Amino acid sequence: LVQTFKVTSQEATKLSLAFSGPPLTSAEDCRKVSEDVQNAILAVATVYYWLPKGQGTTLRKMVRDATTEVVEGMIQLTEIILSAPLESLSQEQLISTGGVWEACEQVSNLPRDNQAAVASALAVCLGVVKDALEEMEHALVEGQDPYSDIMEDEELGFRGNRDTYWSEADRKLLSSCMGLMKASKACLKKVLGVVKAYGKADSPEQIAQLDDLADIANEISPSVDELALSMYPPMNQLAVRLNAAKLASVLKKVLEIAKTSHVCPPSEEGWVQFLTGAVDHNMNKIKNFTQGQL
Repeated sequence: LVQTFKVTSQEATKLSLAFSGPPLTSAEDCRKVSEDVQNAILAVATVYYWLPKGQGTTLRKMVRDATTEVVEGMIQLTEIILSAPLESLSQEQLISTGGVWEACEQVSNLPRDNQAAVASALAVCLGVVKDALEEMEHALVEGQDPYSDIMEDEELGFRGNRDTYWSEADRKLLSSCMGLMKASKACLKKVLGVVKAYGKADSPEQIAQLDDLADIANEISPSVDELALSMYPPMNQLAVRLNAAKLASVLKKVLEIAKTSHVCPPSEEGWVQFLTGAVDHNMNKIKNFTQGQL
């Protein structure tokens, strides 16, 4: 893969230089450059398809995404060359050529096995959840009005509209929702830690367990986002309860899969139990606060 990406990068340079200005490239040279570009792209695609599915779906998806970026970059460069008048090297052509180089260089950052791929995927999820949590903490610190950063609008009447404020009952519910979001962050942090420490990609069973973890962990950040969005005023407490229940279910599934997989030796079971308890505790409080809404 490294070799095919390198060749593709070189072919993108040759293609760009061949059409960087007058004189016009001969028909023979045109055909030669086109064939070389096509062969390079076919080699990239072929090597991707050689990667056995048994090596892990998470790894395969990352390699596929990198491969797609290279192919799409070369298509874009070709289209720009075809549509531009042959006077001089356009800014657009330069940027597009650089885009292909960048896409080809990504191969050096690709994970080498499914353990590294899953660790990388979990780190991305953790980053998204951290951002969502920080954003909600910031909104709560802003005081009674989470929209205080939006300027007053005469027509919409943001400042005078009580729908932009949280009630006392809302704030009690918010506290438990925040607890659930914090549990999401802790869960991803811990799972990432054990995947790095104990994760292996030596057997089909280990590879499949890692993929299962990545698949369910991928559901955490969208579930956190949905809960966070429903927490803004005017708050529909039933919608909050529903989104919280969905997140709690995903978190418990992640913890269960982690606990029964090879990444969680007996010495790590303590935090799994603790976080399961934290999820249940916050979810029970959310149910109690919203009981009257049912």
